Amino acid sequence: MASQQNNKPQTAAESITPRATDYGQWYLDIVKRAELADHSSVRGCMVIKPHGYAIWEKLQRELDDRFKATGHVNAYFPLFIPLSLLAKEEEHAAGFAKECAVVTHYRLKSMDGKVDVDPESKLEEPLVVRPTSETIIWEQYRNWIQSYRDLPLLINQWANVVRWEMRTRLFLRTAEFLWQEGHTAHATEAEAREEVARMLEVYADVAENVMGVPVIRGHKTEGERFAGALDTQSIEGMMQDGKALQMGTSHYLGQNFAKSADVKFLNQNGQLEYVYATSWGVSTRLVGALIMTHSDDNGLILPPKLAPIHIAIVPIYKTPDEQARTTAEAQAVAAELRQQGWAVKVDDREGLQPGAKYYEWERKGVPIRIEIGPRDLEKGSLCVVRRFVIEQPGETEPELRRRKKQFLPRAEAIAQMPALMDTLQKELLERARIRRDQRTRIIDTLEDYEAFFREGGGFAWVHWAGTGADEDTMAKRYETSIRCIPFADQIPEAGRGPGACILTGQPSPQRVLMAKAY
Repeated sequence: MASQQNNKPQTAAESITPRATDYGQWYLDIVKRAELADHSSVRGCMVIKPHGYAIWEKLQRELDDRFKATGHVNAYFPLFIPLSLLAKEEEHAAGFAKECAVVTHYRLKSMDGKVDVDPESKLEEPLVVRPTSETIIWEQYRNWIQSYRDLPLLINQWANVVRWEMRTRLFLRTAEFLWQEGHTAHATEAEAREEVARMLEVYADVAENVMGVPVIRGHKTEGERFAGALDTQSIEGMMQDGKALQMGTSHYLGQNFAKSADVKFLNQNGQLEYVYATSWGVSTRLVGALIMTHSDDNGLILPPKLAPIHIAIVPIYKTPDEQARTTAEAQAVAAELRQQGWAVKVDDREGLQPGAKYYEWERKGVPIRIEIGPRDLEKGSLCVVRRFVIEQPGETEPELRRRKKQFLPRAEAIAQMPALMDTLQKELLERARIRRDQRTRIIDTLEDYEAFFREGGGFAWVHWAGTGADEDTMAKRYETSIRCIPFADQIPEAGRGPGACILTGQPSPQRVLMAKAY
């Protein structure tokens, strides 16, 4: 019978380091055991495996649908940017200078069995491998924009970029990563700022209602803005270890890039003026956010909206006759569930015990497992197993238990699947929200601030009126940073209103969000 099967014990090679023991290693173990990605032979780069890429594809689809619903279209621009072009916007170029990979030659030669760069193939001008695309895109926009009738120009690009990071971690920070970057042009500052706010809200919607990660919205400080931006807005999520992760950014660029690329348009009054610009982006870092927000010591946990496989069905048998009957029923159940729109995998592999199959689908984050054994056939029932069950004991963080089996009549189990998936989706968001709130403090003194982060930390709402040098002081002293200057409605009601800067004592109009961060 399905309920009598035991999971295969984890071997040393398969085991996952407990979060409480080593959070960083736990994260890497999840990436490997869930078969999401591997390290590449190129330092700092990763190979995204099919299961990990399928999650990214679902994120892409959710985002792309929203981009198109707000009037944006996709295009593609070159990977290589002439150095002189990147250097046109001085602040922008300086901001990325230390992370740029540069191509200087275009050919190899082989001599005496050794392959090396052909010194005669040196490029007339070095090419920077795209760290971001503002400069090369605005070079094109100069040819595309002449009149107010050409505006707004709303373009998004799905691409890879290279930033030569010195310290890397799979998905969170790699030398090459996948992302989307939106680049828009507008006739007025007001329209551009509306675009910045609109796209930040798109990111927040995906983070909360698709990924199940609650976020704080706000402005970056001057020192944390995107290079060349007049304003950068971000969404900040809290991971299970209490650290913040910047999950998306939206930038108001003013006329800086239009001026450096000489992009002007004839307005309705027949006058030439520079256009106003925005850019905005999210990356494969979001996969890392999913892992660190939801997963447990048994493996990956995914919200149903992003699960590549929603349901794994495992036939259980001992004899050839039982194999034929349970497998046939598994295929029949799968067909009915697929009609509801679910991605279903029937695991009828031979040579593997049921427990080994359970463990595989559990560590890969499949939301629902269905077990079908001979007795289930006799009773006309299905054994439905949730990947997780969330309980809320008192005021502590909601406890996540490994599994809960339910034996339901076949028709009822299938009919209830949409409601069950919806429950799982909502529970993950609520669990993350409760955890974040329980690790958030309104803090008014440095003594309390230091104690909070010494004891584990989380999100700290503090008054701030310091300079960039003061931000550096906080970073060196406590390893914390200002994650954002929040929108007014993001600050807890108890923390609203003016006060005194936690470091300088100077008057502060409102609180900022401080935390340790990835």
